[in-house]
Amino acid sequence: MEIDSGSTAWMLASTALVLLMTPGLAFFYGGMTRAKSVLNMMMMSWVSIIVVTVAWVLYGHSLAFDAVGDGTGPLHKIIGGLDHLGLSGLVDTATKADGTGMPSLVFSAFQMTFAVITVALISGALADRARFGVWVVFALAWVSVVYFPVAHWVWGGGWLSGLGIEDFAGGTVVHINAGAAALAVVLVLGKRAGWRRDPMRPHNLTLVLLGAGLLWFGWFGFNAGSELAVDGTAGLAFMNTQVAAAVAAGSWLLVEKLRDGHSTTLGVASGAVSGLVAITPACGFVDPWAAFLIGALAGAVCSYAVSWKYRLGFDDSLDVVGVHLVGGVIGAVALGFVAAYPVAGTAQSHGLFYGGPLSQLGVQILGPVAVGLYSFAVSWGLAKAVDRFMGLRVPHDDEVTGIDITTHAETGYDLGTVHAAGVSAAVRPAIPAGQSTRKVGT
Repeated sequence: MEIDSGSTAWMLASTALVLLMTPGLAFFYGGMTRAKSVLNMMMMSWVSIIVVTVAWVLYGHSLAFDAVGDGTGPLHKIIGGLDHLGLSGLVDTATKADGTGMPSLVFSAFQMTFAVITVALISGALADRARFGVWVVFALAWVSVVYFPVAHWVWGGGWLSGLGIEDFAGGTVVHINAGAAALAVVLVLGKRAGWRRDPMRPHNLTLVLLGAGLLWFGWFGFNAGSELAVDGTAGLAFMNTQVAAAVAAGSWLLVEKLRDGHSTTLGVASGAVSGLVAITPACGFVDPWAAFLIGALAGAVCSYAVSWKYRLGFDDSLDVVGVHLVGGVIGAVALGFVAAYPVAGTAQSHGLFYGGPLSQLGVQILGPVAVGLYSFAVSWGLAKAVDRFMGLRVPHDDEVTGIDITTHAETGYDLGTVHAAGVSAAVRPAIPAGQSTRKVGT
């Protein structure tokens, strides 16, 4: 097949953008934790890159995208084959997308970055209290028995794909999948020491805003890149991504102002992410006006959903469930109403507002329910297993002291020079003329 250089160049750039989202997530999550565990939180994202890359190369691509036999048997509906273990046979081959071709390794690398950030998303629910080495084991097991099969169901020709589910860039595969897993793991892990009693405010909102900005930037590759081509649909996905994120950020701020009397920087960051999550499954299928509505709905609903953990009694540290699970469901189900541009080009996958069948709405509900239940059940089982044999939670004293120092022998901030600058003027050396006397803030 002839390689389309334009589409290939765009997919290379999109792959780099999506990979950047995981370090961006590390900043986002790291800033939301307490200072004593910021490095551990960021490391959980970074190590996800390592773990998933190894698994993807060895067998992940095959399980997600290879065919079993001729691709028509019952086993193929559940899981992929083993034709490209170690990515063998993909060099000098092409993947076709909408009449254009790209090197198969570019397609594989793009899909690998989706698997990476899905695993990293789960870690936000576990802040302050999960053992780092056990997280590595859990991440490897989870991506193998949950993410790879689910990706196959939706994108690799599996049973949900056969039913006609629409998930342009991963609302079901990524966000609902990760959100359900996060809920299961925190139920096994338990609440942080002092939860609901001690203040657990974000220690560095500037890091949160930096991380949110990197996520927003990378999300253009995440969504528009999922067209796998340079065309009008990619442009539509790009615009819808911006519209939904901006409107959701504003919607969240408005809710905060009306409910709490003030709008916050954490709110604008979380609102933008909720809009990005909700538009992900829909970005290539809906008009910008629908992206506007999806963003407004996501920002408002998710701003309330993050408080459900207090009512229901589960400690989702960084609101993975309230933003990613709830936002993903909003976007996936909304397609059953407002999908205007079906990928197959037939009315069978239009939304109800465009004369589509009720069955499409049914599929858009079935997919999130099935994936959510599967991810929750298997994740709960994996978490119970690693907790039973390895111990999922750090000792209480280590948790109180801070995981950064007890697990990694490091701290996120070296405040020694700051403390030294605070000694009295009587014992502090004279400051040379012209040198600033301003202290560094803590």
